[in-house]
Amino acid sequence: MNEPPVDAVVVPAPVLQTFVTEAGEASGLSPAHAALLAGLLVDNDCRGVFSHGSTQLTTYSRLLREGRLNPDAEPAVVRETPTSLLVDGDGGLGYFAAHLGTRLLVERAREQGIAVLLTRDHGHFGAAGLYSRMTLEHDLLTFVTSGHQLDLQPGSPVFAAGGGSPMSFSAPTQDEDPVVLDFGAMHDLYDDSPHRDQISRDAPGLALRAIGLGAVCQAWGGVLAGVPLDPARARRRWAGANQGSLVISFRIDLFSDPADFRREMDAYVRAVRALSPLPGLDASLLPGGPEAQRERRFRAEGVPVGPEHRDRLRETAAELGLTAPC
Repeated sequence: MNEPPVDAVVVPAPVLQTFVTEAGEASGLSPAHAALLAGLLVDNDCRGVFSHGSTQLTTYSRLLREGRLNPDAEPAVVRETPTSLLVDGDGGLGYFAAHLGTRLLVERAREQGIAVLLTRDHGHFGAAGLYSRMTLEHDLLTFVTSGHQLDLQPGSPVFAAGGGSPMSFSAPTQDEDPVVLDFGAMHDLYDDSPHRDQISRDAPGLALRAIGLGAVCQAWGGVLAGVPLDPARARRRWAGANQGSLVISFRIDLFSDPADFRREMDAYVRAVRALSPLPGLDASLLPGGPEAQRERRFRAEGVPVGPEHRDRLRETAAELGLTAPC
């Protein structure tokens, strides 16, 4: 899904970011929130996480303009302890609550050793890896997930129980690219996944593990955040604010010297690089390695924008009266 497109035009990252910022403001966001959203989306584009990059702008803009999300949202801490934070998203996009909460979480984790963040009452928060990467420079190990409103109907395939299933884990290194696992547990088992039935027949254990991981996303990132199982019981001012998220982060030095940990992680990355790759791949890399390589290249050479991505940017530009970046 996130392979660099073959038939692509290359757009400099700053040009793409300027367009997303302008589109965010034209959709009703404050300049600060528009700039933050643009930075996060284009970060994903630069890392080759195109599914969660600026292609999402079309959907977000419509949700904001249609009144399904709050364009003036002001996320705020509504409950806290020395080791926990509950941030209410005020009906806006999830990026703003999760980004604010993760910044505050880092402070708590550094002070207390471990901290937990829960966000609620917001829309999509993007790729979970956006937030696990925020903690890397602080010698923290981090887990991120999110849950959303399900609508489970009797007789539907059991795959529906897994929901969107985003999660991310991160671990810092010294000189090598950090380890950042950023994925959807149900990725190859969605309704439109071409190999879902084959995977379920050939490797049912794999399918059941994916559904189990998705269930954790829903329980920890959704139910805990007040998202009810039955959508009929939901009480929301903003219809699109149907998600929550969870971030857990703790200090490496609770258990090990951070410098020793980072050096050992460097050795781990190098050892894996010397292994034989999977069939069809040309390198053996730990999670986060391919994305880091793409980011260096795309920030220097520009972001490859494929035909579908390009169409969505042009569609958004036309709806907002802006000039598309490509």
